Amino acid sequence: MEIRKSIVSRIAILYFFLMLFGMVVIFKMISVQQIKNERWEKIAKNLKENTVTIDPNRGNICAEDGSVLATSVPGYYVRIDLAAEGVKRVYSEESDSLAYYLSRFFKDASRAEYNRRLNAAYRAKNRGFMLTPRKVDFQELKQIKKFPILRRGRFGGGMIIEQENQRVAPLGSLALRTIGDLNKGAYGGVHGNIGYTGLEGAYEQYLKGKEGISYRENLSGRWVTRTEIEPQDGMDIFTTINVKMQDITESALRRNLEKNDADWGTAILMEVKTGEIKAIANLGKENGEYAENYNYALGNQGCYEPGSTFKLVSLMAAMEDGIIDTSDVYDTGSGVWKYRGRTIYDSDYRYGGHGEMTVKQIFEKSSNVGVAKIIISAYEGNPKKFVDRIYGFGLNKPLGLEIKGEGQPFFKYPGDSDWWGTTLAWMSYGYESKMTPLQVLTFYNAVANNGKMLKPRLVKEIRENGVLVKEFKPEVLNPMIATSETVGQAQKMLEGACENGTGRSLRNPWFKIAGKTGTAQVATGQGGYQKGMYLASFAGYFPADDPEYSIIVTINNPRGGAYYGGSVAGPVFKEIAERVYAIRSLFKEPEEDPENPEAPVFPEIKKGGSENIIRIAEELNIRNITGKPVTPLVTVKKSDNGLVLDELEIPEGKVPDVRGMGASDAIFILENAGLRVRIDGIGKVKSQSLQPGAAFSRGAQVYLTLG
Repeated sequence: MEIRKSIVSRIAILYFFLMLFGMVVIFKMISVQQIKNERWEKIAKNLKENTVTIDPNRGNICAEDGSVLATSVPGYYVRIDLAAEGVKRVYSEESDSLAYYLSRFFKDASRAEYNRRLNAAYRAKNRGFMLTPRKVDFQELKQIKKFPILRRGRFGGGMIIEQENQRVAPLGSLALRTIGDLNKGAYGGVHGNIGYTGLEGAYEQYLKGKEGISYRENLSGRWVTRTEIEPQDGMDIFTTINVKMQDITESALRRNLEKNDADWGTAILMEVKTGEIKAIANLGKENGEYAENYNYALGNQGCYEPGSTFKLVSLMAAMEDGIIDTSDVYDTGSGVWKYRGRTIYDSDYRYGGHGEMTVKQIFEKSSNVGVAKIIISAYEGNPKKFVDRIYGFGLNKPLGLEIKGEGQPFFKYPGDSDWWGTTLAWMSYGYESKMTPLQVLTFYNAVANNGKMLKPRLVKEIRENGVLVKEFKPEVLNPMIATSETVGQAQKMLEGACENGTGRSLRNPWFKIAGKTGTAQVATGQGGYQKGMYLASFAGYFPADDPEYSIIVTINNPRGGAYYGGSVAGPVFKEIAERVYAIRSLFKEPEEDPENPEAPVFPEIKKGGSENIIRIAEELNIRNITGKPVTPLVTVKKSDNGLVLDELEIPEGKVPDVRGMGASDAIFILENAGLRVRIDGIGKVKSQSLQPGAAFSRGAQVYLTLG
């Protein structure tokens, strides 16, 4: 019994302590939740109100040479602590003057209204009343700091300055829609300036950086900010855009749009071997002026029926299926053909048509009747085979660009509710289907690239504080869109169109162009076409024998009288091509002379008359020219920012080096040195029969080969 009593006593004591411990725990829980609730609420409120996020500097968007296309500059908001002791001492005397200065500066409200706002905030002891209705720049901030009350500074005047960066484009409108813009406010659960369109939106995760955290506390009436976590600035995006080429492209497009009073236009310049977009201009009419208001190159609003530029696709499909050859002959008659109750016209049918033509001639003359007859004779019994071939080229899929808003390519398919008996014929020359200008250019670029279709590329690399983080390589969409034979025939057709056909106005004495005109009536959206409203385009590449760049120009609703692709879009293509070719020649990398590998290697354009070089450079908008040679003949060297001119030294008794010069400059130098000159060819000196630096006898003859 004694043992049992002892055990019960011990258990009773244990239960007592457990019960006591439980009561203490419950008491503490209640005290935390209830007894000190007011204290914790104060602490939480203080942390919430005085914890401030520090915005990082948004990364830059740069051109390929590092020129800044978009950057962030600081903007400011100004608040006032109306409960600060220094403000209380002078408020009654200077508040009216402050209201006067604010109303004059911002001009958004009267002096009386500013007085009313200030007095209401003062009575409420507002410790952060916003004085600036908008963001101000640094120069404006300097003026505001001199206003009554505020001129006493941060402590005496209660002035609180909040910095918020704003996005600017240092080069103005260049590629503005492609660069994109920001959306301020709630977006996807995030607040602040968020990349919304273009590259700003596509690369938001790299550009935005990471926010820092700071804490504001009041020490003896003075607000002090302490940084807890430093912000991490955004990374820099290096694009493929070439500033000189972009300026050339945009200027040429703008002049043409103004001349033709068109609704909008776009022009894209792409590097053939890499798919890099070197220039992309989008201009639409806005309040009577042309501005970068939408990305027509790749967006839905630029997704139209391609017209005659699509004839290349149709004929390549038939060639790839082994149905036709470029030498096959078809009868286009008088340029008018009635098919299943609808009439197809050639653009020049009023002149009687062209009768029998080869496939190549049909393409060169851009005969709607000819192309329609070819495709109908080949695929009328099996239209699915034709559309499947188009799908096989990869044209039915979007390009998968990083930039949002790409227009969806559209091609009808046999069996669809909107497939009519005439669809195959109209589809063959670019109607009843839709493509964006960039999608059309990607196909033409593949033909220029011997069949390899590359994804258009706008970004080369991403860097953080100058250190490479990510590099973007060319991406192949289709390693071979067609056989080499088909691609080769397509290239010859495109050259023929510019030599003998609708694109012959683009010919020039320096290099060959390969390309195709396009003219399409613009659909109304109700199944018909608007009379007199056309989409003019030209797509192609240059130089035709060794393609370096491809271009497409598309102009919507020209009102200048002409509306054909060759006469409206063609001149823009020609101007861009010629000026880019000139830049490419001026800044071409040095090449070794295969006939004399030991000879010094020079750039293609390296010597000549200083006046001529300066004039040409200024025409190309190359303004940074340094060096002041006394003699009229100079050497030319490239620098990172422009050209450097230097004296051309002609050695006494030695053969001058005239490679790379024009004929007149070369003859002048050689004859002044005592040599007799014979030339062969046109252009610049490619080689000379007497080696530079060799001794010679006066009156000796030197042969120059130009090219």
